[in-house]
Amino acid sequence: MTVSVKICGLSTEDTLEAAICAGTDYAGLVFFPKSPRNVSVDRAAELATLARGRIAIVALTVDADDALLEAIKTRVAPDFFQLHGRESAERVAEIRRRFGTRIIKAVKVGSLDDIEASRVFEPTADIVLFDAPPPRAPDALPGGNGISFDWTWLAKAQPRPDFMLSGGLDPDNVRLAIATSCARSVDVSSGVERAPGVKDPDLIARFVRAAKHLEPVAATAAEEDRHGPHR
Repeated sequence: MTVSVKICGLSTEDTLEAAICAGTDYAGLVFFPKSPRNVSVDRAAELATLARGRIAIVALTVDADDALLEAIKTRVAPDFFQLHGRESAERVAEIRRRFGTRIIKAVKVGSLDDIEASRVFEPTADIVLFDAPPPRAPDALPGGNGISFDWTWLAKAQPRPDFMLSGGLDPDNVRLAIATSCARSVDVSSGVERAPGVKDPDLIARFVRAAKHLEPVAATAAEEDRHGPHR
């Protein structure tokens, strides 16, 4: 099985180029001012020019209004909108209808019931992305927190098979995550950074190679315990 990889929170030409050269399938651009990975619409348009035709462009927004979505659609022309807020199924359907752009809908998973409830998005979202809930803190980001959830829940719930797994992934645990969850697509942000918002080209390459099984990995029992699903 070939696994698709999304690197989220890209913000520079060199890390975008590193992601493309490594064989990444999706480039995520974040439009959320509180995030250290935030990019302006103008900056995103520059990056999209470099990426277009070489990698799928994903515009991540959090409960964005139509004005922002329209600006992104016009200037960036993403292949996907990633809706990473509290958007309802009705709002997802409205955005898809209004803008004609494919949709990735993020769902926060704090229990098996959250995966079951996510089925409401399956008719309108092209991909449902499962992420861990943010920490209980006033300034917590909605994603990119390096936190994972119990991956076995996905194997138990068996959502639509084309889901994307996110949350707490890194080059060392992504293979275990894939094997445990049966994910066909994975998404990483902080797990390939050397500082918040600063992507590391070497970590990007390692993550893609591991996820796509392009190099052997000898995981020890200690590694599995450290990077396993209960984090």
